[in-house]
Amino acid sequence: MDKMGFSSNEPILSSHTNEYLYKWSELKSLMKVGIINSNTMTAFAGFWLALFYTGASLSQYWHVLLVTLVGTAFVIAGGCVINNYYDRDIDQVMKRTKKRPTVTGTIDLLHVLIIGISLSVVGVLILSLASIPTAIFGAIGWFSYVVLYTMWSKRRYTINTAIGSLSGAVPPLIGWSAVDPDLHVIPWILFLLIFIWQTPHFLAIAMKKVDDYKDANIPMLPVVHGFDITKRQMLVYVVCLLPIPFLLHELGFIFVLLGTILNIGWLALAIKGLFTIDNTKWSNQMFIYSLLYLTAIFFSMIIITLPSNLL
Repeated sequence: MDKMGFSSNEPILSSHTNEYLYKWSELKSLMKVGIINSNTMTAFAGFWLALFYTGASLSQYWHVLLVTLVGTAFVIAGGCVINNYYDRDIDQVMKRTKKRPTVTGTIDLLHVLIIGISLSVVGVLILSLASIPTAIFGAIGWFSYVVLYTMWSKRRYTINTAIGSLSGAVPPLIGWSAVDPDLHVIPWILFLLIFIWQTPHFLAIAMKKVDDYKDANIPMLPVVHGFDITKRQMLVYVVCLLPIPFLLHELGFIFVLLGTILNIGWLALAIKGLFTIDNTKWSNQMFIYSLLYLTAIFFSMIIITLPSNLL
């Protein structure tokens, strides 16, 4: 009797455990963890530089930092979940999105919508604990991603990439305003840096996945105007990044040098694209370089200012 009881309980427990793990992995795909990570990193950088420029110490603001990062993550997660909910019709057409829970039905659509709205509202409320401007910037970022990009421009205009870049550029303003609600020219330079960076980054993705976007009838630039115009557009945006390190010269010579080297490297790769035949390989190189570029730029900002912020 005991043996029979043990044998019947074990698979049930294992089944429930696997089910919970599966649901969690599905939920993570809805929230787009990669986007959350990159945006909280830039929010942290905005917060960190605000400490540096205002002469404040992390010991004074560690609790505000915690609130800011958690609130930012919640707002971004909420926006991404709603994005998945709204795009479920085109996601079933695109190969890279066919397995999302909103397509497969593994999570009820009503639950998806409730999760998205709840995360968004709670995130803004958490950000308000840092400061009201912080919550406002969080709400602006959410609105530009969910409404201006997802619901309005994504399916209508080739400039959807630029419009979507507004939301991705907001996190440094969120982070900075948690320390200094009056802001400063520096967070706006960070905003500009990320806004410019996103277009070549996302156009590289659009080139890699051009067939998916064609199938879903999404008017991405390479779909509507082809690769040649797209590559020229990417080059223009990379050129626009060249002055940015010099606008942040107060971070020191090492940062300006590193930023300039990274810009020249990306510029050389962008120019190479004008003459390349293997567009898939080149667009993948541009995509990888864009990730390395953003990581190196923001980590260098943090490391350079580390001594003064910990005093």
